[in-house]
Amino acid sequence: MVSQLQPKEIIYPDQDGNPMSDNTKQFRWIVVIQQNLEALFANDPSVFVAGDLLWYPIEGDNKTRTAPDAMVAFGRPKGDRGSYQQWKEDHIPPQVVFEILSPGNRLTEMNKKQEFYDRHGVEEYYLYDPDRNDLSGWLRTNDRLAVIDEMQSWVSPRLGIRFESSEEDLQLYLPNGEPFKTHTQLLQQRDQARQQAEQAERRAEQAERRADLLAEQLRSMGIDPDRLP
Repeated sequence: MVSQLQPKEIIYPDQDGNPMSDNTKQFRWIVVIQQNLEALFANDPSVFVAGDLLWYPIEGDNKTRTAPDAMVAFGRPKGDRGSYQQWKEDHIPPQVVFEILSPGNRLTEMNKKQEFYDRHGVEEYYLYDPDRNDLSGWLRTNDRLAVIDEMQSWVSPRLGIRFESSEEDLQLYLPNGEPFKTHTQLLQQRDQARQQAEQAERRAEQAERRADLLAEQLRSMGIDPDRLP
């Protein structure tokens, strides 16, 4: 009797051995984009945002993969993942990806990434070189990623964010017109909102105590506060 060989389990590593960034400038941009997009869609449970997460588009193939500096997948739930395995994500590819160039990125490497995003269904691809302050973008048109001719004041169809470039820097704006914030500014904004909520809660409690005290005083005078007009 010939025993059947069991198929070998395919491992999809969570890391590719490459660093998230080559320098502080690249890292800062990656964090700013990922964190602001995460904050933008914080209340939408069906939008998944990640940074430097390996994406495997083909089941059974652990060699075809890449890790966008930031990516957004609409129609996918939030939650932790070791990697984005597309067949486990209802076969939905990330629709929007960002890459931040560093001096260590080679032209061949970036061309391969663009081909990867084109082949595997990305709808919007944005590439920024912070050293040269150079922004490029591609939008899926007729089933191919086509260059966006004018990026100045470009508004992402999927994200609703706006890109504005000056001679010195790139600025991204949220759909409500507010500029993207640094990680520190986002934390400060969150803390400020929490403090304001706590202050409002304390004021409400104080007002309730004053109302209860007034009602007791009225009752002591023989007046039913519930019957007052």
